Amino acid sequence: ESRDSACELQEWRPVIYRKCTDTLWLLLFCLFWAGLMFITGYAVMAGAAERLVLGYDSFGNICGRKNTPVKGAPLSGQDMTNKKYVFFLNSCSLEMQSLKISSLSLCVSSCPQEQLNSLEDLQSFARNNGSFLCIYNLNVSSYTLNPKAAQLCPTLPVPPSKSFPLFNRCVPQNPECYSKYASVLISMVNEMNVFHRILSGILAGRDTVIGLSVLALAFSFILVLAFRFIRTLLVHTLIALVVFGLLFVSGVLWWLYYDYTNDPSTELETEKENVKFLLGYAIFSTIVTVVLLSLIFVLRTRLRFTVQLFRIVGKIIGRIPFLLFQPLWTFLILIVFWVFWVAVLLSLGTAGTAQSTSGGQVEYRPLSGICYMAWYHFVGLIWTSEFILACQQMVIAGAVVTCYFNRNKNSPPPHPVLSSISVLFCYHLGTAVKGSFLITILRIPRIVLLYLYNILNQKKKSKCLFKCCFCWFCCQESCLRCFNQHAYTSTAINGTNFCTSAKDAGCILARNSPKLASISCFGDFLLFLGKVFVVCFTAFGGLMAFNYHRELQVWVVPLLLVGFFAYLMSHSFLSVFEVTADAIFLCFAIDMETNDGTAEKPYFVDQELLTFVSQSNKLTEGQNHRSTRPFQDNEDGTELQPMV
Repeated sequence: ESRDSACELQEWRPVIYRKCTDTLWLLLFCLFWAGLMFITGYAVMAGAAERLVLGYDSFGNICGRKNTPVKGAPLSGQDMTNKKYVFFLNSCSLEMQSLKISSLSLCVSSCPQEQLNSLEDLQSFARNNGSFLCIYNLNVSSYTLNPKAAQLCPTLPVPPSKSFPLFNRCVPQNPECYSKYASVLISMVNEMNVFHRILSGILAGRDTVIGLSVLALAFSFILVLAFRFIRTLLVHTLIALVVFGLLFVSGVLWWLYYDYTNDPSTELETEKENVKFLLGYAIFSTIVTVVLLSLIFVLRTRLRFTVQLFRIVGKIIGRIPFLLFQPLWTFLILIVFWVFWVAVLLSLGTAGTAQSTSGGQVEYRPLSGICYMAWYHFVGLIWTSEFILACQQMVIAGAVVTCYFNRNKNSPPPHPVLSSISVLFCYHLGTAVKGSFLITILRIPRIVLLYLYNILNQKKKSKCLFKCCFCWFCCQESCLRCFNQHAYTSTAINGTNFCTSAKDAGCILARNSPKLASISCFGDFLLFLGKVFVVCFTAFGGLMAFNYHRELQVWVVPLLLVGFFAYLMSHSFLSVFEVTADAIFLCFAIDMETNDGTAEKPYFVDQELLTFVSQSNKLTEGQNHRSTRPFQDNEDGTELQPMV
């Protein structure tokens, strides 16, 4: 009871009383970014990202540029301006030894397009193309005469290869050589097996991955437009497509699994890996299909209310059409930040000093403290990404609040999105920082658990424990995200700090949860079906595209990545409707608490929304007996005005 009385004393103030919130957290974030800038400067000065991008040989020469000599390495310091491609002498049998590739590598001017079977073929290729595939100090005329030519030249036969356009490596085109080459080459960056397979799979089907990502983006944008102008027939069509997609994708996965297991030509290790992944995907897809079909059947009677909900949300978005573009600019900002983060990481990972070995080769020894900088940089990735997403949520919530608390519904306030952005940057960046920090605190233990899970993957008890902890952190993060969203909306209304806003929003939602929880639940479920629609049809396109290149790599791993990206894209775009609906319901609850519908304190709510909530919760007859009570401190029902 004391908690309820404390909640009732809160006054929901108009925007004119706004002041800066959570300033210390904003200062902390600025100090944190000062540390990131220090790491960036250090990485640029001490790192050599061009070594990773352009490639380098075993003697310390970076391909495609002039080099300075390294003491103790006679073949270093050469001019490689015209030799832009890295060629491994033993590309079909690469092995990792102490995180280093065992094969010698050279800078060459062109990659062999055809298979070379003898030393004479190597000599002919060098004379015709000007590309020397043997050690630099071996003259081309000595290819067939030097008794040590077999050790100084590539292992025969040399498979045909093609230069990879970004990293300038001669990639063998033979399927078996390609699979081994890609897996080992990627392992230079990280020694996690799953990470190897993902990146090598992307290398194998990079064009397909990009195409499917664009397809997911197109599906997401079409779905946003569909939800904007939603009708009952459209909802039925969406549900029918989702059911068809779930059944079809599950059927295709089981068919592919049957086809692989009964194919006598399935001999490569990559194809056997595909069979294992396909079985797991088929089982998971079948379980998801059964669960969703059951939920669709149970919730079919509430379909009419869900359509009305999205009509109301679409009406609000119609007054603020620029809300539909919020995910786009957020996505572009995230892309710019992620590119910056990867560039710094590459420079940081290549920070090291060149030292010669006994055989005249060059090794790069990492500098001390790099590991701690990498972890700091990784925390910066999570915190900054969550901060950008929090800013989007606050902008959407602020625009919706401005339109809701406006008496003249036919004349919406001018530029609500720009007003919300200005309020955010002038007053509430600290609140977004604090909310994103809480998400980061929960996200980091999940990453650590995933790392430990991969280390202890042979111990069944440990695996079970880590899975339980991982699921617990996932649930906590989902709850915290919902908690943060209501806190941001409360801040947009009241101008209070994060903790006060979270407490006020929690109190007012707790008193109105029987009314609003079921409505929000059905809306979220329909949005989730929209995300499933995008994932299903993107995955179907991936199954058809990757299946034609089944021998190249473990393609079901990049297929999972494409599915995750499709879900992320659909979630980013459809989150506009989710955040808008949550903000509307919180504003509605506040409106019912602070006003009573009389001439002195009229409601701000639109009559359509009021009727919808009453019908949805079967409260029409009990409207005069609501359990909500108006605040005594708010006498004027002052509407919120946009800040200009």
